[in-house]
Amino acid sequence: MATILPQQQLLLELLIMSGDIAVAEDSAGTILASTLKECTRHGWTETKIFGGGFNKVTITAKGREIISTQKN
Repeated sequence: MATILPQQQLLLELLIMSGDIAVAEDSAGTILASTLKECTRHGWTETKIFGGGFNKVTITAKGREIISTQKN
């Protein structure tokens, strides 16, 4: 199983607590954008075009699983 970094864990926990989040399309080059890219690469999140300059980020079952293993 992949090792989860602190910023990835924080993002995934936020998604679990708050549900889907909107992320600006122009967030390239930010820590959030790089964290999202890595989480998506691992299959922990999905990003879909939402509109109005924002994308919708959702946690996947695999993302929930990695968080649950971190708490045990």
